[in-house]
Amino acid sequence: MRIARLWAVARKEAIQIRRDPRSLGMAFGIPMLLLFLYGYALSLDVDHLRTIVYDQDRTAISRDFLKGFTESGYFTVVAIAQNYREVEWALDSGRAQVGLVIPRNFARDLDLGRRVPVQALLDGSDSNTATIALAYLEGISGRYSDRLVSERAGQACREPPVESRLRVWYNPELVSKNYIVPGLIAVIMMVIAALLTSLTVAREWERGTMEQLIATPLRVPELILGKLLPYFAIGLIDVALAVLAGTLVFRVPFRGSVTLLLGLSLIFLWGALSLGLWISIQTRSQLVASQVAVTATFLPAFLLSGFVFDIGNMPGWLQAITHVVPARYFVTILKGIFLKGIGLRALGVEAAFLTLFALLVTVAAKRTFRKSLE
Repeated sequence: MRIARLWAVARKEAIQIRRDPRSLGMAFGIPMLLLFLYGYALSLDVDHLRTIVYDQDRTAISRDFLKGFTESGYFTVVAIAQNYREVEWALDSGRAQVGLVIPRNFARDLDLGRRVPVQALLDGSDSNTATIALAYLEGISGRYSDRLVSERAGQACREPPVESRLRVWYNPELVSKNYIVPGLIAVIMMVIAALLTSLTVAREWERGTMEQLIATPLRVPELILGKLLPYFAIGLIDVALAVLAGTLVFRVPFRGSVTLLLGLSLIFLWGALSLGLWISIQTRSQLVASQVAVTATFLPAFLLSGFVFDIGNMPGWLQAITHVVPARYFVTILKGIFLKGIGLRALGVEAAFLTLFALLVTVAAKRTFRKSLE
């Protein structure tokens, strides 16, 4: 392999990219657009739930009970119902997601030490939101009950025999953006990297310049690596821009090593770029190649990488399939470096899998290219 020939191919590819506005937009514009679009649109935080209240007691005690819900930040009262039908209508129309119904004689029954049922109605058409809202409701009402029992027993100032000291590591505020954005970077880079290189060889066939390349003394490894080099540079720039946007715009903490991130990103890009090149060699059509590249990368990366859906909750056969999705390992790497600040020792398995994937795809691309030339 000669460096001069390798550099000539890389320079030729870089010139083609520079002269093609579509490629430039795809290389730098689309990743940032997708990051901001999905970064702001995707959020698993559930707060400010639209709530309608039907307080049949209308006492200071009932208002004190409701105060715990409104001050939590999880519930926002959008309407005060005058009857039960208004609660039903608000839930049916989607005006409210939660309905709270406080019965008559709420304060009196509490004074008498009776158990008082408070009805909470949830819109179960969004099961995820309803499940989280149910946990909020149980937690707030449970704390109110504990405080009430403690005060009436004359033990308000007495310390409990067991004190739970809970700590959430790596993401103390449980902000969903902190783990969505790193995963989103992995998904976007997987798609964009494969999409960019899926057009390289197909472009040569469509323009009729492949015959000229074949006539040169270029060897297959020189041609493949030369075509990949400019995209390695583009990919690293995209990763750097995405990391800057994640930390500066979305305020995601970055606790790890920048050098380690760039090094592992190179391995990931090697596999993703080689996959796109392999697709380009097989199809010989830019349109078909781009469609295959997006289909082969976006859905697996989005659904099977653990970016949104927990892999541990998937069926066993589907969990096995996720092991061949490179984005799965890059998601783990990004979350580990961003949130945990861990090093290569903890990410060795992920790095090994990415390296193996890159080697296999590169070898496949090399063999397919040789067959296509023959």
